[in-house]
Amino acid sequence: MERPGRAAAGGAQPRANGCGAAHGALRNGFVRGLPGTQVNHVVHNGGLYKRPFNEAFEETPMLVAVLTYVGYGVLTLFGYLRDFMRQWKIEKCQNAIEREEQKDFVPLYQDFENFYTRNLYMRIRDSWNRPICSVPGAKVDMMERVSHDYNWTFTYTGKVIKGIINMGSYNYLGFAQNNGTCQQAAAKVLSQYGAGVCSTRQEMGNLDKHEELEKLVARFLGVESAMAYGMGFATNSMNIPALVGKGCLILSDELNHASLVLGARLSGATIRIFKHNNMQSLEKLLKDAIVHGQPRTRRPWKKILILVEGIYSMEGSIVRLPEVIALKKKYKSYLYLDEAHSIGALGPSGRGVVEYFGLNPEDVDVMMGTFTKSFGAAGGYIGGKKELIDYLRTYSHSAVYATSLSPPVVEQIITSMKCIMGEDGTTFGKECVQQLAENTRYFRRRLKEMGFIIYGNEDSPVVPLMLYMPAKIGAFGREMLKRNIGVVVVGFPATPIIESRARFCLSAAHTKEMLDTALKEISEVGDLLQLKYSRHRLVPLLDRPFDETTYEETED
Repeated sequence: MERPGRAAAGGAQPRANGCGAAHGALRNGFVRGLPGTQVNHVVHNGGLYKRPFNEAFEETPMLVAVLTYVGYGVLTLFGYLRDFMRQWKIEKCQNAIEREEQKDFVPLYQDFENFYTRNLYMRIRDSWNRPICSVPGAKVDMMERVSHDYNWTFTYTGKVIKGIINMGSYNYLGFAQNNGTCQQAAAKVLSQYGAGVCSTRQEMGNLDKHEELEKLVARFLGVESAMAYGMGFATNSMNIPALVGKGCLILSDELNHASLVLGARLSGATIRIFKHNNMQSLEKLLKDAIVHGQPRTRRPWKKILILVEGIYSMEGSIVRLPEVIALKKKYKSYLYLDEAHSIGALGPSGRGVVEYFGLNPEDVDVMMGTFTKSFGAAGGYIGGKKELIDYLRTYSHSAVYATSLSPPVVEQIITSMKCIMGEDGTTFGKECVQQLAENTRYFRRRLKEMGFIIYGNEDSPVVPLMLYMPAKIGAFGREMLKRNIGVVVVGFPATPIIESRARFCLSAAHTKEMLDTALKEISEVGDLLQLKYSRHRLVPLLDRPFDETTYEETED
């Protein structure tokens, strides 16, 4: 059973109690496990899918949901009590009190956001923005800090915590490094070109390296042309307004990244939201758009653009791309695919979610991705037909007004991409892609064996572990850091208020020993904080962690 509001496993519309999910799954494939269980592992063997597609979203246990709301209620009561004590200057820390000279200023936050920030967020603020002082590789060094005013300010102690296993960075293929071929190539280019170009591409900032990169990206993606940008976030937020505008319709997944949301809002187009990965919801919006047209005038929409991501970075889910493309063709709309997290991390040769499903890149109108994750660099790209890229070179704000990519960053991307493609004369890139896939499946299975609730697709290197309760967000992050494991914890407003989680990002640079160490510590902290909520766990039959046939789903 899936949570209400999530896409049903087979595209079915979930009912209020979530019962539609299992029905949809049975129509499109089969569910592993007992009928009526609350975990969906769906394998699509239909005509659109050339490979199994297994995703699981276990419903929040009722008791956990109730206790989570109770926890927020208790924190809220104490928050009002603290505000009362601050008003009468009883509380020791006075940082939350507005200064006299600022009382006539316009508020920066709404009342709820203000209350949440000073009374809830500040309790666990030490779990974020931790400063590292090394390469964000498989292990990192972190600067130790302390707070003497309840997390309002921090002071560095001068100590450095070394050798922390990094389970939070998007270093999927392990190219975040300060030695090796990529680093040497970037250092050589730095000595020749310098650190920056001090101009836009349309003026004096167009280097031969930029053109080499764009040709390589187009070849890597299998498209006619490509363009590189200096910032991944701006690649979305500044290019979508160039593609659609007033009189156009954007159909956006409800869990799309903030850069896609901002770009859609800036465009001036009408925006409608479909349920996450739910093809029935998307098709209904497409039908309504064609039948009813624009509001009031009923004229046909100038364009209909579908916005989706390859891997959703908070859920660990993978877009159901074959079905999205089928709907796009059926209703003659356009598709914008954000592969920020999937390029390099999915597919036999790391070419992303299109290759993962064995699809034709020409079926995706706009292929977007970033260099910040799998390539260990910075910036983003858009690939597609030559006419599209030529248009964006002229009309994209990010292309016309932004400074172009730094030369050593460009060389880092070129070298790492050639390595992935095998053009460096080695198989290192291919081995990294395979290692990431092995690490992902192993790590996910082990967590499920332990009894944690894990979200997402079994092939997604983004692994959300559900914490739920607000007090456990900070506790989990602190306890893991005590054990020399660096993790990312996420809470409201980045997630729904009762769906706080820890998010692990797997890397090809992680060794089996690192993963086993991290898993051991996660299990201990899970027992300490009582985080093993799952009522359906995987149990290994044999000690062969990478063998897909040695696991079955059982019910406690």
